[in-house]
Amino acid sequence: MSTVAPARRWAGRRAPDAEAGGDSGGRPAWKRGRVLAALAVLTAALMVFHRAVPNSMGSLGSSLEAFLPWLGVAGVVLLCLALLRRSALALVALLLPVAAWTYLFGGLLLPGETSGARDLVVVQHNVSDENTDPAGTARTLADAEPDLIALEELMPPAPAVYEKTLAPDYPYHAVRGTVGLWSKHPLTGTRLLDIKPRGITETWSRGLRTVVHTPHGEIAAYVAHLPSVRFRASGLASSWRDESAGLLGEAVAAEELKTVILLGDLNSTVDDRGLAPLTSRMNVAERGFAFSFPAAFPLARIDQVMARSGTVDHIRTLPATGSDHLPVAARITLE
Repeated sequence: MSTVAPARRWAGRRAPDAEAGGDSGGRPAWKRGRVLAALAVLTAALMVFHRAVPNSMGSLGSSLEAFLPWLGVAGVVLLCLALLRRSALALVALLLPVAAWTYLFGGLLLPGETSGARDLVVVQHNVSDENTDPAGTARTLADAEPDLIALEELMPPAPAVYEKTLAPDYPYHAVRGTVGLWSKHPLTGTRLLDIKPRGITETWSRGLRTVVHTPHGEIAAYVAHLPSVRFRASGLASSWRDESAGLLGEAVAAEELKTVILLGDLNSTVDDRGLAPLTSRMNVAERGFAFSFPAAFPLARIDQVMARSGTVDHIRTLPATGSDHLPVAARITLE
């Protein structure tokens, strides 16, 4: 029996992977990459509904929120895989995390507003208790020409060095415990701010409140250093930080002056629900990411500038100092 005819029939047919939109298994582009599409939808859901992730298991929600902008990297990885897989389904699904990231963080990439007559420039920096060059650090901060400079982890003899180096441009300063504020404008009514969690028994003083007499009126300035968080096998340990944030939020809520500025190392990002006692009462930066920690490879901004009756128009990092944090500078427009 002749086999020529069947051979000719098969020779004239195309392989399945040559079909338009098909792969080696003959599946069209709209049916491939279902797992990638599902991961894209999950990434978008985590961005938008991050507050729904519970904190009951090792502060999982706060851990996610601390690095929330970095979910955009997951979207980039999924995009590369979708292109390699030639999956139209996954590419369409990726529109969801792109839209979510743009909605949540896209505004931070826009340029800041132009400076106005009622602007204040402030600098916030955890200078580190192991900083071996406090004088050089002070000069770096002063080069930004801010109105206010807030410092944390001030340990003797460093405060005297900062006072001497900053004195020519910042004649007014106040230090309480390990935090301080240097100002071009007079300060009055400085007092210790008690934000110490109940579980800390040793000496611990990380907050102050003072009044800054600016050309635009009196401003209540708060400088704070909230307790550190720790990543353990059981998850994120943040109870002391959260308790301290609650105490600080109560102090801000009770402040009688209309305009309030908060500067500090809050050991969290503004997306973290642990800072809700503050972010629910104060405005945060509208422009700029300014990742400040760790200085060697910044992953998150835990050094914050917030305002009440004022807008934090833009925040940025300054050059590295002898600290494990980067300094941040922000422009605040007063109402």
